[in-house]
Amino acid sequence: MSFALIQKVNDEQKKAAVVDVRSGDTVRVHQKIKEAGKERVQIFEGVVIRTDNKKQHTSRITVRKIASGVGVEKSFLLHSANVLKVEVVRRSKVRRNFLSYLRNRSGKSARLTAVQFDREKINDVRDLEAEKAEEEAKAAAVAEAEAKKAEKEAEEAELKAKQAAVEAAHKENEA
Repeated sequence: MSFALIQKVNDEQKKAAVVDVRSGDTVRVHQKIKEAGKERVQIFEGVVIRTDNKKQHTSRITVRKIASGVGVEKSFLLHSANVLKVEVVRRSKVRRNFLSYLRNRSGKSARLTAVQFDREKINDVRDLEAEKAEEEAKAAAVAEAEAKKAEKEAEEAELKAKQAAVEAAHKENEA
């Protein structure tokens, strides 16, 4: 296979826009979870301790949080369909890309210095293609609902006509 073909397939799998996430950011990741035929959204909030392959379709972040006194790390592929949204809650000043030293620290020694940033600007990632597809889906749903409503009204009119015919037949039989 040629490199151009592989690149084309990779670019098709990429999301149009992804939040600019850096190491040291505190993020809230909205992940789609499928359990027993149901889907729900689970939010995982923690510190980004690692970013990988930022410009590629395999870009990944590793998020660490402390849950019940135990450190929990999760890796998220940013271009995955299961990752619905990534919000940057807090940005910190760090001088490394891999913050693996945070694993050995707890309490005050694990704190990172916060930096001011424009939260709305960073978290405002609009995927125009996804919005367009969502609008088309809504329009299709409205059209389908109207078609069902018209079909139901036609069915009710037919039932009323049959009922009127039956009542007329009963009146003729009584008379």
